[in-house]
Amino acid sequence: MSYNELTRRHFDAPARVGSLAGPGCFRGSAGSPSQGTWVQFDVQVAPGSLIRAARFVAFGCPHVIAACSLIAERAEGRCAAPCLPESVGVLRERLGVPVEKLGRLLLVEDAWVAALRAAVRGCGIESPPPQPHI
Repeated sequence: MSYNELTRRHFDAPARVGSLAGPGCFRGSAGSPSQGTWVQFDVQVAPGSLIRAARFVAFGCPHVIAACSLIAERAEGRCAAPCLPESVGVLRERLGVPVEKLGRLLLVEDAWVAALRAAVRGCGIESPPPQPHI
């Protein structure tokens, strides 16, 4: 399979790999290694509900790793609303993900939303309005 430049760049040198712990840190995950895709996102939320840091750990194909890297990189400094920084459709297009792999991107979205929902609950943030997808 061939991958576009953005996918190759984020797969070869993924941004924000790892985990976070401590005050203001929250975690969400989705998928299963036995099913071929597993993703975990950690976010650290600053007072005022801004994402201070985002990290990920994932098991999956290059498209999954690239999507996680792009999401974690783009999320820092944004409001901790439980939605992706850009839609699954936009991610699929930007990363050149074939339609038959759409389910993998939906698992990435599920993990991200789980982490942000945990942050919203844990910080007592009043459901911030969703931000428009860029």
